[in-house]
Amino acid sequence: MTDTDEIRPPSMLPAFLSLFTSTGTLVCCALPALLVSLGAGAVMAGLIEAVPQLVWLGKHKAAVFGVAGALLVVSGLWQWHARSLPCPADKAQAAACARARQVSWIVWGLSVALFAVGFFFAFLAASVFY
Repeated sequence: MTDTDEIRPPSMLPAFLSLFTSTGTLVCCALPALLVSLGAGAVMAGLIEAVPQLVWLGKHKAAVFGVAGALLVVSGLWQWHARSLPCPADKAQAAACARARQVSWIVWGLSVALFAVGFFFAFLAASVFY
């Protein structure tokens, strides 16, 4: 059997991409809301001065959430498809494969939770509290 014929575990890349974009939704919307609600408006102003891209993210929050949501869906479908793919016959590699699948699901679940928190602050909290 050659290296190209080797059975490989599913990639964790989609799960980590979804985590990255979900974290972006928090930076876009949840962090500013948290800082302002804690009375740290000056900290938020300093943060915007240091990282002016936060304003762009806030203005384009629908696109940020659209991309993050699409990546979460694709990543979830990828995870679901990969759940039944075979792992290597070698015990050590099979254990690593199973561990990688478990870590991928944990990362994906964390991504969904971060997305939900960001979505709440971006779209629901404004209508509930104001």
